[in-house]
Amino acid sequence: MSIKTLPVLTSLSPTDGRYASAADPLRPFFSEFGLIRYRVLVELRWLEFLALSADIPDCTKLSPAQIKCIERLTEHFSLEDAQRIKDIEATTNHDVKAVEYFLREQLQAADSETDQSRFIHFACTSEDINNLAYALAVLDANREVIVPILTGLRDELGKVSEHYRSTPMLSRTHGQTASPTTLGKEVKNVSARLARQIEQLENAKVLGKLNGAVGNFNAHLSAYPNVDWPSLGAAFVTQLGVSPNPFTTQIEPHDWMAEYFHTLSRANTILMDWCKDVWGYISLGYFTQIAVEGEVGSSTMPHKINPIQFENAEGNLGLANALLIHLASKLPISRWQRDLTDSTVLRNIGVALGWSIVAYSSINRGMSRLGVNTTRLNEDLEKAWEVLAEPIQTVMKRHGIEDAYEQLKALTRGQAITRDSLASFIQTLDIPESARKELAGLTPQNYTGFAESLTSHPDPY
Repeated sequence: MSIKTLPVLTSLSPTDGRYASAADPLRPFFSEFGLIRYRVLVELRWLEFLALSADIPDCTKLSPAQIKCIERLTEHFSLEDAQRIKDIEATTNHDVKAVEYFLREQLQAADSETDQSRFIHFACTSEDINNLAYALAVLDANREVIVPILTGLRDELGKVSEHYRSTPMLSRTHGQTASPTTLGKEVKNVSARLARQIEQLENAKVLGKLNGAVGNFNAHLSAYPNVDWPSLGAAFVTQLGVSPNPFTTQIEPHDWMAEYFHTLSRANTILMDWCKDVWGYISLGYFTQIAVEGEVGSSTMPHKINPIQFENAEGNLGLANALLIHLASKLPISRWQRDLTDSTVLRNIGVALGWSIVAYSSINRGMSRLGVNTTRLNEDLEKAWEVLAEPIQTVMKRHGIEDAYEQLKALTRGQAITRDSLASFIQTLDIPESARKELAGLTPQNYTGFAESLTSHPDPY
């Protein structure tokens, strides 16, 4: 499906302008066109459901012409169809009612003799249609766009992790030199965290309802008092691929949405953390950036290749999370049986997800240009022999030297420590010769614990 975007230079939102191409995959789901399309889908599926139900004898089988009309509208809904609905809305000043009138118009034009158009929107409140339209939009966008992009990022991180699983790197805790790790293990930490959120997104439970004006099937029961409407409504919602929620007011309370948005915001936070770390590693010289012919890093400093993709991603992930957290905290709140504050907020789901995938796109581009400077990694390790104070004092403790920590603190804190000074200290220790030999064999490059094997450990999620 191709949806034309606003001209870049006149767009108010960067997701429709500067970053329009990155946000394009979400337009079929969360644009005004997308919302209308899903409303049409829900209305027509409800009509089909009633026509096939033995409990509603007055809604007879649809004619071949009507079935063909429904098939076209559900499978090939067009921009022209959406525009016709907007034209009707200009008169009704009600978006869902405009969909109903449009569908009646279409079905009557298809077959005026076998007219089932009176059963369009039968016993429904607008929110019956809207909550299911948004539920389907989130389901589809999550499955077709969000999860695949995040999975691709996770897999790319996994490749980097495995490739550099044995490449030693100096750690930094509180910004200070700390026990060495491997580059692969640090990247594995990110991919494993992301994998957990992806699993939760894949298993997100999406809820919906079709139970009338205040959730009690009042109108349904008045028309057909002998029908088990709660079971029928639940069956219809389930048929759409949504889990029925039997306990609602006029609106489905959106708790599932809050759960989904919180999960996505956690995935975004993990990626924001990664962007900040990459920025730092580029600054340290651990990562290099591949120059792209014709690109300018600085308007005044020709030598610079700025880590702009990761900076853009960090900023846009922040925008996404600001919206996602607002959506999650606002949508479950509605005065009494309903107010309309959720309606305008729901229209920003696509904006929140749009900023997310704009950021993901930046991260992908940034990672495709990263290189690793193993020489620089080794230089920092070679300057950090003080990190071996940790294993030395631990072995000393094992062999009964009570003031081990204090001795190493006095030796290393604020002092320039070298290979030779540590070797001399080790030779003075009252520990078994085998332990001295093992300590003497340690270097900042090989003191990495289980980092290498942990990197290849399967994700636990």
